[in-house]
Amino acid sequence: MSEIEERLSELERLGLGRRLRLISGPQGPTVLLEGKPVLLLCSNNYLGLADHPRVREAAADAAMRWGVGAGASRLVSGSMTIHGRLEERLADFKGTEGCLLFGSGYLANLGVIGALAGAGDTVFSDELNHASIIDGCRLSRAAVVVYRHRDVEHLEWSMRRHAGGREGRRLIVSDSVFSMDGDVAPLLELAELAQTYGARTVIDEAHAVGNLGPDGRGAVAEAGLEGEIDVVIGTLGKALGSYGAYACASAEIVRYLINTSRSLIFSTAPPPPAVAGALAALELLRERPHRVARLRSNARALRRALAAEGFPVTESEMHIVPLIVGDERQAMRLCQEAIEGGVFAQAIRPPTVASGSSRLRLTAMASHTASELREAAGLLGRVARRIGLDPESLTAGQVERQAPPRASAGEDFAGEISARRAGAAPFDAESSGAPAGDSAAPFDIERDLSGARAA
Repeated sequence: MSEIEERLSELERLGLGRRLRLISGPQGPTVLLEGKPVLLLCSNNYLGLADHPRVREAAADAAMRWGVGAGASRLVSGSMTIHGRLEERLADFKGTEGCLLFGSGYLANLGVIGALAGAGDTVFSDELNHASIIDGCRLSRAAVVVYRHRDVEHLEWSMRRHAGGREGRRLIVSDSVFSMDGDVAPLLELAELAQTYGARTVIDEAHAVGNLGPDGRGAVAEAGLEGEIDVVIGTLGKALGSYGAYACASAEIVRYLINTSRSLIFSTAPPPPAVAGALAALELLRERPHRVARLRSNARALRRALAAEGFPVTESEMHIVPLIVGDERQAMRLCQEAIEGGVFAQAIRPPTVASGSSRLRLTAMASHTASELREAAGLLGRVARRIGLDPESLTAGQVERQAPPRASAGEDFAGEISARRAGAAPFDAESSGAPAGDSAAPFDIERDLSGARAA
């Protein structure tokens, strides 16, 4: 048996084996999953725009007018009029002077973080940030200090600790809505700390646009911080139903990213059909904000129905709903049994989430009906009980919990943080290298926790 075969066997034994599930047809509320019709309850197509007729038509028209591919990087011959048009609309939508398109959200985070921080600089990163942020920090060669999730006092303590003896730049980076729990970063406090300590801020709005803020403009707009965050990153592949990403910032920072962002400089420009589709989706979002209201209403309906089944879910308008099972195999069994019953909600396991917190990550979409969501919640409740899971015994997600207790500013957090997550390797806060003992664990669909934090 080869080393690779041994590793694959080990993953299966641990309940961490993965395979691709094939969907036929567009990403609507109901899809064919390997030939079986199921309600899709794990897509990031939050506003249901991926298969909207106007979005499809815009992509098809762009393919006929500009071709399928851009042909080169943005700095060679790949910048086309359709790219500039979407950048202008996104800058206006997010309330910034400028905008720059990237090939994906992963490339945007790698490129922005690497441009704004490097050797001799310090990045302060929330411990539950997305894998693309984690890898952006790793590749930047900056010192990485990971603060306790949403813990502003721990961040301030860390920034004071790293305030002396360094003349380098400081950067605070965080998701605005965290993808696995649906909780929201304390953006106002992050902005205040950045101003106090002379740091720049990078906020990833991937899961916020389309639901939070006025007309779905995101958590930054909801916090009243438009124009006050240095770089706002977003994706075209979730609420906007297409593929690609963007960084909104001042005109000066956009010019700087054009000259220094390696993932922009050395990648082919986003394909015209995807850009045109995203532009049409953005226009739909701005013209018809009722889709945002529908998503919020559906989120409430799903949460109420799950709570009625006994799941630890609170009433809110957050569209991401984690059902934390704990055990990897039980999470997979719940997922598979739900699929057999006609509901597709993917099981999320380590390294995407911490060991012992495997879950089904449910997502409402504006294109669902309230009755579909109620039926899905009822099915999940029945399946959970049938396989021996009491819904009331499941762990509540971060968004359902009280804010964590704040420790005193002088407390030494290092020991506590390094012990918080079983199985997570220690990480040297003064080093830009990978965590000690970092394994070759595969990446999951959202976030890699194998190196998510530093003491």
